[in-house]
Amino acid sequence: NKMANVFYPKKAKAKMRARKRKMQKANDKVVGDGKGGDDIDGNREHEATTTDNGSGNHQREQASGGRKRAADEITNGKHHRSGDVAATAPTTVVVPADLTPKDAKKFRKDARRKARAEGQSDDRIKFVVEGQEPEDEPGNDDDDKRDKRKKAKRTFPRINDMLAEHATQQKLEEKLSKQKSLNESLSPLEKRKYVAVDCEMVGVGIDGKKSALARASVVDWDGAVLLDAFVRVPERVTDFRTFVSGVRAKDINVKNADAIDHEECRTIVGELLVDKILVGHALKNDLAALMLSHPRAEIRDTARYKPFMRPSGRGGGKLRPRKLRDLVHEQLGRRIQVEGEAHCSVDDARASMDLFKAVRGRWEKELMSKKGGKK
Repeated sequence: NKMANVFYPKKAKAKMRARKRKMQKANDKVVGDGKGGDDIDGNREHEATTTDNGSGNHQREQASGGRKRAADEITNGKHHRSGDVAATAPTTVVVPADLTPKDAKKFRKDARRKARAEGQSDDRIKFVVEGQEPEDEPGNDDDDKRDKRKKAKRTFPRINDMLAEHATQQKLEEKLSKQKSLNESLSPLEKRKYVAVDCEMVGVGIDGKKSALARASVVDWDGAVLLDAFVRVPERVTDFRTFVSGVRAKDINVKNADAIDHEECRTIVGELLVDKILVGHALKNDLAALMLSHPRAEIRDTARYKPFMRPSGRGGGKLRPRKLRDLVHEQLGRRIQVEGEAHCSVDDARASMDLFKAVRGRWEKELMSKKGGKK
């Protein structure tokens, strides 16, 4: 019996199509087995079983109130074989170009209902707008509509967040302006006491886990470069870490005349640090790579400055150092070490010096109070 003008939800259609494909695969498999052997009786028994199952399904559908139809009812009880080109070929329906979107939607829906009423499968219908060329591959119109609905939602900033960010930016600018005026009052002799160091490493040894010095940079109070040189690595480099360090093989190659030996770099940096206050971030790693030491009282490590650190737990705990990138963005409103770009030791050294200059007055005052307390 044909059921015309019956509307089914999309989920029901998907289930019916899946059931139809499953039964068609089973039927094709039975047909293939029949070609490979002469057991005709077995095929007949399978067809009879399939028919019985189809009848049972139909009876169950009638018992449930006719809310669902089996897949064989949609195709008028006929399973298409893979060799039947006419059955598998899509039906092209031309949609008039002068229809409004609402009328075009109704036109497509009526075409699907008409196809179901004639015992055809509505998932084999291909809609083409009048005057446009049909696509090479037939698509499912339901899937196309589903994809169109999955558009990214536009997000807008909250006004409260914008106001809070603006207030924070104003406070930061006032703080930096006040500190800048204090720093400008320093004498040139006082400014020459500070130098900042940053190094880039490459990996040596098994899996490149051991670090070796590949570039060293030293800047003064004003950010002027005192040293920026690539360092030849005496060992075999197993990981250049170019995506982070920015060091390439040609930079530290023996043929590169601008590169220097480790011992030469160590000597130059050591001379620059004499009677200087050393500024940097995580200087323990840089000094270890340079094989140098420096008086603890003359070190200003922004990674170990307590106001810049954060507790390990929500309720407090051991203080942990933070990334230079996060501190510079928070304290200076600048962005360095952008994700996807290699680090630059000169930029990192300048950022460390600027970060120290933003809190120099308070930092030096705390150190002086500690020295006075010890006396």
